[in-house]
Amino acid sequence: MLDIENLSYSTPDTEIFTGLDLSVHTGESVVLCGPSGTGKTTLLTCVLGLTKPKSGRIRIAGEDVTGLSRKQLALYRRKHMGMVFQFGELLPELSPVENVALAALLAGVDRGSAYDSARALLSDLGVPPGQTPTAYLSGGERQRTAVARALITGAPLILADEPTGALDRESRDSVADLLFELPRRRRCALLIVTHDQAVAGRADRRFDLVAGRLVGDRA
Repeated sequence: MLDIENLSYSTPDTEIFTGLDLSVHTGESVVLCGPSGTGKTTLLTCVLGLTKPKSGRIRIAGEDVTGLSRKQLALYRRKHMGMVFQFGELLPELSPVENVALAALLAGVDRGSAYDSARALLSDLGVPPGQTPTAYLSGGERQRTAVARALITGAPLILADEPTGALDRESRDSVADLLFELPRRRRCALLIVTHDQAVAGRADRRFDLVAGRLVGDRA
């Protein structure tokens, strides 16, 4: 589902990573660890198409996204990639249903179907119904809403950047349970960046990004 080949990225002063190769398959979870500042989040933004690599290729569902125009990439991202951020990045004044449905509406889904799918997803993921603004939900409920938003378009690739980093232990475990069930339940590929060793230990495979190189690959 995700195939990164010979990927390199640098700033004017620093080489962040070079010659990276990584594949993530449908039904599989992969975790990327490593010290702060090593480029883990930059790698995710390259996959999302928000950062342009210096060289290399990124294929998602067989499509070389490094060769797409900005408009083409935006359209492809909406249907093929879902993203879960550390703090959710939800609109706090909207309800969970509105936040999740909005992602579907932006992808071209009609309003009725978008809201029906949002309610069904939130119910499945254990987020309480109602019109309470997202800002008043618990941290765990907000992250579950963020996961629902990532799933609403049926994206085959789910990316997560420190998705449990802002949660207490109980909420962390609950959200981690949910995330690592996704590849099996939803038949998607999951790539997570995390510092949390307890979360990292749940993945099918783990890599550490050290000095610009991926090391590890624990099966």
